[in-house]
Amino acid sequence: MVSIRCKMLVKSELQKLGLHYRKVELGEADIEENISQEQRDELNISLKKSGIELMDDRKSILIEKIKNVIVERVHYSEDPLEINFSEYLSGKLNHDYTYLANLFSESQGITIEHFHIMHKIERVKELLVYDELNITEIAWKMGYSSVAHLSNQFKKMTGLTPSFFKKIKDKKRGTLEDI
Repeated sequence: MVSIRCKMLVKSELQKLGLHYRKVELGEADIEENISQEQRDELNISLKKSGIELMDDRKSILIEKIKNVIVERVHYSEDPLEINFSEYLSGKLNHDYTYLANLFSESQGITIEHFHIMHKIERVKELLVYDELNITEIAWKMGYSSVAHLSNQFKKMTGLTPSFFKKIKDKKRGTLEDI
């Protein structure tokens, strides 16, 4: 689950099955009661219709948690990060960063860093489209050391400069689910 819409869908499907939940977060649902295999199968079928899949495998769950921490940090957090992102991720998931990085790369075919950068650039696009902040403010907000660093990374990922992107009419932004 990488969006608020996904969380709402999961809550709805749990309610349809008469299941009570304590919380539904990005990537996980804490269900109050023990669910039968039949309920689990029904839930899995109904979620699959919307493109969401239940996971049992611990490694797959951990990979989803990595993705969710990145999405929450980049798209939904307002405070600047005071520590290195690798330390932040390790602390959030209680695993050594090297283990997380190797697991993620092996499974996803890209590094955690690349996945993180892709999301940061998508967030920068969003901020450019909103046109409420200038490029310097966006660079600071997104944790870049300088406007030049942001501009170089943006151009490397999109082929465009941030200022040119801001000028074009067709704002080529993707959905979080497609990143």
